[in-house]
Amino acid sequence: MKSYGYPPINSYFYVLMKLPMKKLLLGCVLALAPVALFAAVPDWATKVAPILYNHCTSCHHDGGIAPFSLTTYSDAVMNSGMIKAAVTSKKMPPWPPDPKYSRLAHERLLSATDIATIADWVDGSTPSGSLSLAPPAPVYTNTGMIHGTPDLKVKIPVFTSTASTGDVYQCFVIPSGLLVDKFISSFEAIPGNPAAVHHVLVFADTTGTCAGFDAASPGPGYPNFGGVGVGADNVSMLGVWVPGSAPMSYPNGFGLKLPKNADIVVQVHYPAGSVGLVDSTEVRFFFEPPTGIREVYMLPILFHENFTLLGGPLFIPANTVKTFEEELPTSVLALFGDISMLGAFPHMHLIGRSIKSYGVLPTGDTDKYVSIPDWDFHWQGFYMFRKLKKVSVGTRVRAEATYDNTSANPENPNIPPQDVSAGEATTDEMMIVFFVFTTYQPGDENIIADSNILASPNVMLNNYYHGQQLLDVCPNPAVDNITVKCFMEDPDQASIELMDMQGRAVRQFMDKTQIDKGYTTYTYSVSGLPPGNYTLMVKTTQQILSKQLVVVH
Repeated sequence: MKSYGYPPINSYFYVLMKLPMKKLLLGCVLALAPVALFAAVPDWATKVAPILYNHCTSCHHDGGIAPFSLTTYSDAVMNSGMIKAAVTSKKMPPWPPDPKYSRLAHERLLSATDIATIADWVDGSTPSGSLSLAPPAPVYTNTGMIHGTPDLKVKIPVFTSTASTGDVYQCFVIPSGLLVDKFISSFEAIPGNPAAVHHVLVFADTTGTCAGFDAASPGPGYPNFGGVGVGADNVSMLGVWVPGSAPMSYPNGFGLKLPKNADIVVQVHYPAGSVGLVDSTEVRFFFEPPTGIREVYMLPILFHENFTLLGGPLFIPANTVKTFEEELPTSVLALFGDISMLGAFPHMHLIGRSIKSYGVLPTGDTDKYVSIPDWDFHWQGFYMFRKLKKVSVGTRVRAEATYDNTSANPENPNIPPQDVSAGEATTDEMMIVFFVFTTYQPGDENIIADSNILASPNVMLNNYYHGQQLLDVCPNPAVDNITVKCFMEDPDQASIELMDMQGRAVRQFMDKTQIDKGYTTYTYSVSGLPPGNYTLMVKTTQQILSKQLVVVH
């Protein structure tokens, strides 16, 4: 028998018999290690898909703002290298605030476990797993995330993006038609074309100035970078929308005033490359009843144009890196008395590199609000606090911002760099921090704003996982076995049972058993049950979920 240079198989056993026991055991461990590593590779169906659906596909779906979809296994495999690079570098999901500085409401963050799961899946050759166990792919429509009928809808005129090589910021002016003041409890923007809309800023103008700009422009709308071309003293901000964000909302009983007869100014950012895409974005408002309302204010408390800028004016010479500070005099805060802060919105332009805001308490302690260590004008947002923050009279409300007006800044609009001053233009700069606040009442610091339930009890978030616990069952109709799929926002005790049409429990699958946070599947038998319609019930300490099931034999 020819050996082809390999020792006879028996020689392996001979060598093993001659090895000391410790070396023999080590050899066995090393031999089995690849098998163990392979078995540990996470699959797409049960491990990766829930992460992508929960954190990525609100932008990465067909027709979404992102450049590719991630709703199917083949989508994920095709882009697996980019996915790993984006999540391990923490560039995606986009969340500019530093979570080590302060924790904020509705954070778009992947946990270290989620990032490791995606990296291990990519490094492990992207196994699919059993696709039948994957969660149902999310379906995205232009119906919005808030259930119910809005109290006011405004829609911009049909607009064709002109953004070819540069971004376009187009402002549209729509009369509100309101004859009395209203108080906004929630609002959201619904892009007419998600592939064209990067973010939306919404303002109220009672002066008619923006309408004049609109009438003078060939339009529809008029272009303006940054704000709407009117000083903050003459317009009021109503909110911000970015893809993947929760609708802006306030706790029950709180509301932001929308003045009567105001024009609503909708600024839409159309990113470079969206030229030719047609959009008609809509903004929807939900109002609080006027009685017993606690008015919320959204004001630029820190603003480079007023007395808060220290060492001003805001001027950054060419080829320099410069840091500025702002502070609200305690005498101004005393005019309001103690306040309760709900959120903050830092704002700069293109050469801004970092900005943070905080309060120095009368005790000398620091209350951290928000920090953007790597400022990106294209990914700005309004950041709500997890709980209302009491800001007592005597607190020094401050901000610090750094600007890089050198050629090392890739966002610098001037090459070679030019002197930059304060202003509204693309090549100008700003240093503003808007705050959402109300007058303080005892107990405000215990009000939780980071909730899945919005300002009104009948208004719920409709995100794919965030805002609702997933329950699905397959196959449906079922013959012998069913697979129950659950996604839990938090660990909880659960009971799972099958009810007939008379409401009687015919199968108890699980009884007050702890379910971990995340995605889990369970397989149960339905054999022996009479054919017919049933209801699968999942009861947790927080709510009852149900799913209709048909059994056939």
